[in-house]
Amino acid sequence: MKPIFKLFYRIYRPTSSLWYWARRRFTLPGLCVAGGFIVAGGVGTDIENTVTYQIFAVLLAFLILSFACSRFFNAKFSAMRSLPRFGTAGQPLHYRVQVKNLTAQSQTGLTLLEDLDDPRPPFQEWLAVQLAESRRAHPFRITERRSISPFKLVNLKEAEVPPMLARGETEVRVELTPLRRGILRFKGVTLARPDPVGLFRSFVKVAVPQTVLILPKRHWIPPIALPGTMRYQEGGVALAANVGRSEEFVSLREYRHGDPMRHIHWRSWAKVGKPIVKEFEDEFFVRHALVLDTFTDEPRSEILEEAVSVAASFACAVLTQESLLDLLFVGAESYCFTAGRGIAHADQMLEILASVKNCADKNFGTLEQLVINHVSVVSGCICVFQKWDDTRKELIKKLRALGVPVLVLLIVWPDESKPDAGPLRDAPDTFHILEIGKIAEQLAGLK
Repeated sequence: MKPIFKLFYRIYRPTSSLWYWARRRFTLPGLCVAGGFIVAGGVGTDIENTVTYQIFAVLLAFLILSFACSRFFNAKFSAMRSLPRFGTAGQPLHYRVQVKNLTAQSQTGLTLLEDLDDPRPPFQEWLAVQLAESRRAHPFRITERRSISPFKLVNLKEAEVPPMLARGETEVRVELTPLRRGILRFKGVTLARPDPVGLFRSFVKVAVPQTVLILPKRHWIPPIALPGTMRYQEGGVALAANVGRSEEFVSLREYRHGDPMRHIHWRSWAKVGKPIVKEFEDEFFVRHALVLDTFTDEPRSEILEEAVSVAASFACAVLTQESLLDLLFVGAESYCFTAGRGIAHADQMLEILASVKNCADKNFGTLEQLVINHVSVVSGCICVFQKWDDTRKELIKKLRALGVPVLVLLIVWPDESKPDAGPLRDAPDTFHILEIGKIAEQLAGLK
């Protein structure tokens, strides 16, 4: 089986390169002429019984003329891109490119194209995606499984460049739509000009390496009663930054052994001649754990992407409330990131989620241990799962046995059978199934 996939991969690499080159080099009329040239060449071999070969010859002449004319475009340019700090998957990203004409001639009819890093994966990653797709395929059923290609990073739009005078400069407004979260890497820009016939384009490339972080897409979540109540948090004000019942000054009293030096009230000590300390009220506030399931063998899993999107949506919703949020997930290591009042902001949590990758070399028990060790300080758990198997059900049972309220969100394909709530049968409002393609409306319907 693997040698066959290697053969397919060796075909995929050059054919995708050829198609990418053709779409950039040929104009739309040029693609039509090239397509007609190929068809005419295929059906015009019998020159005695058909005149199709004459069409073949005419189209060939047009293509040769276009290729020859494109060799005379030798202009030079410089470019500087003004990118925003972040973009969002699925949302148009607008920015400006300053282009300067370095020649003594005016330039017109130019088009700006963005040059990105090659999105094609190495063989092992490509193979993992293909095998995952084949495992999900149902015999005798045609199902549109993916909304976008797993290897396509952006939808690019060509941008028209305004006419530039000799040694002049202009601003080009560019729009692209990122399709996946993560770091989007730019290599440079290409200035293209069609030949006089209008079939083939000449290129001048300008190196402008740059990156922008693409955040996961988010969905609107209505105000819902999240699980958990206020709990005492040791180290209060350093963590809470005045959330809930913060560590407020109550009174002055005499020093007792063990009181921290930072609580000493020096003016009172100088007045009465003995140590006096400030007494504070303990603080209580809500602290949630956001548990993200990253365990999948597929490196570009659409279910994982949707799970990250749901986690990002809850992160933005929870962090607008008077609470803290702990993001728990497993990647190369076990991670716990805390955000909320005075510690970190929603943008920092989204940056972390933008970099989350699948975990294929560990089992779910690693995440279970991380969560169980952490539940003593949280008020409740929001769990975003990719599966609903025995190991995940067992984690929910343990959390409920420890008295920790839970909210479970399970991501599934739309044509999969809906699983039973299992240990949450007696609390159906805490178990939600989210179907790919309907996640935004299902999250909007949460209560």
